[in-house]
Amino acid sequence: MREAAFVQRNRAKWERLEQVLASGGVGADADESSALYIALTDDLSYARTFYPDSQVTRYLNELAVGMHQRIHRNQKTTNDHFLRFWVRDVPLAMAATRKQLLIATAVFLLSALIGALSAHYDTTFTRLIMGDGYVDMTLENIKEGKPMNVYGSAPRMDMFFYITLNNIMVSFITFALGVLFSYGTWFMLVRNGVMLGCFQYFMYQQGVLQESVLSIWIHGTIEISSIVIAGAAGIAMGNGLLFPGTYTRLASFRRSALLGLKIVIGLVPCFIMAGFLESFITRLSPDMPAAGSMAIILASAVFIVTYFIVLPFHAERREQQG
Repeated sequence: MREAAFVQRNRAKWERLEQVLASGGVGADADESSALYIALTDDLSYARTFYPDSQVTRYLNELAVGMHQRIHRNQKTTNDHFLRFWVRDVPLAMAATRKQLLIATAVFLLSALIGALSAHYDTTFTRLIMGDGYVDMTLENIKEGKPMNVYGSAPRMDMFFYITLNNIMVSFITFALGVLFSYGTWFMLVRNGVMLGCFQYFMYQQGVLQESVLSIWIHGTIEISSIVIAGAAGIAMGNGLLFPGTYTRLASFRRSALLGLKIVIGLVPCFIMAGFLESFITRLSPDMPAAGSMAIILASAVFIVTYFIVLPFHAERREQQG
């Protein structure tokens, strides 16, 4: 690329960097400053390679020194980083991926509908998706009047560790597959959605839909919501590759990957909570009043909506107001 074209392509980004340095960082949050600095180092590396003695290379080097000093000067050494991550960084990351969350939710719900319709029109579909062993075991439990007995058959602590680790792994895979230009994440959302729709319709066919809803959604409200949110993080990362905008593709990918990683890390406590509920509470659902199950389900839904939807709006507004 000719030097003039290189300058023209990146001029707006460098001017923004100058504004950030001149204002002392006012009007630029930490994520934007970090993204600009990453993009700047990529540009500087390119300029050093192709225009080593150029004025633009010296200019970019001065910008890089200034940004480096500003970032490290503003780093806090207090112990509030941990709290800041949960009350600011994760909500802001969710605010930035609002559209992706909407897409992930739509894909998951549509897939669940497809799973239910497929189970309705094809009697072999349920066994294909859930496996003969699981279907036969569930039918036997239903016959014995204990449709949800699968949750009470394993030791609590063993079940807790296995389920929690498995759910965390699924969420990270759902996110990580976004590197395949989002298509890997879409596949995981479709797969999990079809399984859920197929399972719930199977329970409906067996006449135990209410029992299944009052049992599995005790933990499923948080678990399923978290998988969808991880899907939004994966789509955001994939979009960073597909639509780099004014950034280089590598800089855009780094920025979107960091954004998505914050969300996935923020989901870890949710999966721990879901694992606890599934291992210790769901097994009690057959003897629990319906109101008790509904209270847990509702409280879980309120938590998810408050932290991952409502709080991001307020965090974004505070950030914009400075």
